[in-house]
Amino acid sequence: MTRYGRIAALVRKELIQFLRARTMLALILYLYTGEVVMCTYAMSFDVRNLPTVFVDDARSAESRALMQDFGSSGYFKITHTAAADSEVATMLNRGEVLAAVVVPPEFSRQLAQGVPTTVQLLLDGSNANTASVAQGYAQRIVQNFALQRAPPQHISGPPVELRPRVWYNSELDYRHFMVLSMMALAGMMVGVITAAAGVVREKESGTMEQLLVTPVSPGETIAAKMMPPFLVGLIALFPGLLVAAVFGVPLRGSLALFMLFSGAFLLSSLGIGILVAVIADTLQQALLMSFLVLFPLLFLSGTVVPLESMPSGLQVLAEASPLRHYMDAVLGLFLKGVGLDVLWPRLAAMLAIGGVLLALSVWRFRRHLG
Repeated sequence: MTRYGRIAALVRKELIQFLRARTMLALILYLYTGEVVMCTYAMSFDVRNLPTVFVDDARSAESRALMQDFGSSGYFKITHTAAADSEVATMLNRGEVLAAVVVPPEFSRQLAQGVPTTVQLLLDGSNANTASVAQGYAQRIVQNFALQRAPPQHISGPPVELRPRVWYNSELDYRHFMVLSMMALAGMMVGVITAAAGVVREKESGTMEQLLVTPVSPGETIAAKMMPPFLVGLIALFPGLLVAAVFGVPLRGSLALFMLFSGAFLLSSLGIGILVAVIADTLQQALLMSFLVLFPLLFLSGTVVPLESMPSGLQVLAEASPLRHYMDAVLGLFLKGVGLDVLWPRLAAMLAIGGVLLALSVWRFRRHLG
């Protein structure tokens, strides 16, 4: 047989083996279809349907028209109305809204008299990019409103001036958000990849079968596999905190709460990795499946694009992402300084996601051993 004939025979053999790996083929097909579709819908850097509270102290036809302009723009979604500043502060702290528009009591009178008036815009600056884009949209809405409704006589300056005020990140320093989001993403990658690789390595080496003759239960095996990456992940948070301090990211909340939320997040991340490992047969499959899971979780976390800009179906799906809940918790602890009374739903969600994933992993692992 000639050299080219030998190469052709080897290629044919490898092709047959590759086509027999149905799991690998399904993953590759998904990467070229489902992943592309999800990213296309999710990857939009426009700010749309930003949850907004409207404070109408003027209570006039003009202020209601301005609220209508904000609500119909597609950029802001009026989800709440408030009558007191304390209500606005509570909503911004809890993350229920990301913007607040405040119309002063004298708004209509000054507008009718040709006296320049103001409208205040409060923005959640946790995500500096979203706040900056939203500020530009609000400025355009107010300018269009002023040009259409305000009488031009006796006005030396702008008839309606937008006065923005950014909370939690007044300088709109995008590095604050980037540092925190990269810390969260690092924790996710450490949990998923290390847990998956540790279990699959046992499968490939053949030592997993030895568990059949030991009194160790599947739950105990999984717990032992999770403990080293869990401890290392918690310890690795402290160098991350030093990096955050170097970049000037303030920790306004409790360090103990940050560690608590990080532990719950690592638990859910390890649950994803263990579930991937009990499904995959080889390290190659495990790594490919890990990245297949990591990319959607990243897109659905709000770290890349605002969740409000995504279709409603993807926003619902994002609730199943532990990274989405962890990011809200980290931003609240670092930039807002809120506590467990505000963030407990995020902690409960991460613990629930981790519990479900680990229960599925134990069930699947028990079937494998059986």
